[in-house]
Amino acid sequence: MIENFVQAEPIQRHVGIGDMAVSQDANDILVTHSLGSCIGVSLYDEQAKVGGLIHCMLPMSKMDPNKAADRPFMFTDVGVVALIQSVLDHGADKQRLQVKVAGGGHPMDQVGRFKIGERNLTVLRKVLWKNELLIAGEDTGGQDPRTMSLSIASGDVKIRRYRVETSL
Repeated sequence: MIENFVQAEPIQRHVGIGDMAVSQDANDILVTHSLGSCIGVSLYDEQAKVGGLIHCMLPMSKMDPNKAADRPFMFTDVGVVALIQSVLDHGADKQRLQVKVAGGGHPMDQVGRFKIGERNLTVLRKVLWKNELLIAGEDTGGQDPRTMSLSIASGDVKIRRYRVETSL
């Protein structure tokens, strides 16, 4: 007797601004939109098939401690630490984590007055360094907004700018 196996359709799980998602479900594709000065960070352990995605808006939680207490994923310094811990809690091994990053641009600050995107990236690199993690791929800077997606089944990270999609 031959059984028919139907593979489920991938499910897009949207990660909003200042939000995070972690998954072990091979059908999940984690997606975040509007990465301008914000940064998107994906972590993936290929062996454990665990991945996570965060969309951080501001670099430092000390800018607004009350908001950071309510919405820690909004801030790069505490949000990325929470993402790392969450994927580890779901069975990932820190030694196998692939880190990919998008955003960190300056879409509405052509003269570079605020440099929020640059500051987000600087804080991210510091957090990753303290956690002994390196960036395996990135699409950062510039003025174009990006959409970032992470496939839990494969670990593939896609970046879309307007209608052009590339892999990291």
